[in-house]
Amino acid sequence: MSEKLQKVLARAGKGSRREMEAMISAGRVSVDGKVAYLGDRVEGTEQIRLDGHPVKIVDVKEQICRVLVYNKPEGEMCTRKDPEGRPTVFDRLPNITGSRWIAVGRLDINTSGMLIFTNDGELANRLMHPSHEVEREYAVRVFGEIDEAMLQRLRHGVQLEDGMAKFKKITYRGGEGRNHWFHVVLTEGRNREVRRLWESQDVQVSRLIRVRYGDMTMERRLPLGGWLELGLKDVNYYRKLVQLPPETQSKVKVDEKRIDNTKSRKIRRNVKKHQQRRQTAKKR
Repeated sequence: MSEKLQKVLARAGKGSRREMEAMISAGRVSVDGKVAYLGDRVEGTEQIRLDGHPVKIVDVKEQICRVLVYNKPEGEMCTRKDPEGRPTVFDRLPNITGSRWIAVGRLDINTSGMLIFTNDGELANRLMHPSHEVEREYAVRVFGEIDEAMLQRLRHGVQLEDGMAKFKKITYRGGEGRNHWFHVVLTEGRNREVRRLWESQDVQVSRLIRVRYGDMTMERRLPLGGWLELGLKDVNYYRKLVQLPPETQSKVKVDEKRIDNTKSRKIRRNVKKHQQRRQTAKKR
């Protein structure tokens, strides 16, 4: 059976389905020597090239879906390469054979916390798409005068430059003076949406941390700059969440995402080694 070209490319780990659609539209993809067009379908026997390089077509039954959770520090870019040489979220991730990691959405340079990666472009696309209404929860510290009328406006919707937006939930978590902590929940991932919603009320965001994606929260023992690969049970939680069939195999031997003290120390050592290598490279 034929499939849409962008779906096949996404499954091959070349990027999210949305990114593949943009590449096809830009004329960067060819099928059997002819420039491909958005809407083209393939059987799986064709020779597909991206920027002139052959793409190994991966059968949906052969690919093992993998998912990482990364605790992003502030100061890292959600891009593969930064022209200014700033660190990126991909720098610390493990190598993956025959595919590549795809970030599920983005966090801006001043935002830290839970960032998900997968090698399955279709899973990434569905988790990001607003039609699936996957919840993202953020801890946010704001500076300014807050009253109940303002919170009601943020719950019911305010007009931003790219349309109406609102928080699904807002929970007060304490504070002193004009500094307040809230937990807020969204079901879409528009650019800088949390910050822009608060700024629409003349309130400044001074700290922003993503703490949950779907029903899965960030492991407390996962240090900044550390990553953890999810076991089969958790991978299938995300697949079920967006109506994808369950996986039967995993690269993780133990189906347990909890981090004990020993594992946490090992991750911290790896994070420290990476920081030392980067500092050495800068001096050169």
